[in-house]
Amino acid sequence: MTEPLLIDTGAAFAATGIKPGTLRVWLHRGHLTRHGHDPAGRDLVDLHEVQARIAPNAA
Repeated sequence: MTEPLLIDTGAAFAATGIKPGTLRVWLHRGHLTRHGHDPAGRDLVDLHEVQARIAPNAA
């Protein structure tokens, strides 16, 4: 298992193209794990978990 790469939802959008609002919905529904908040109050997610979630849809 890889070490989590924690980033905010804006950075996750820049890395994956998944809109922050979609990421927040996934967090609310339990499809992603919330790893706390940054100093500005933004949700932190694991980039590897986001990439794994969208990988099956890429094919």
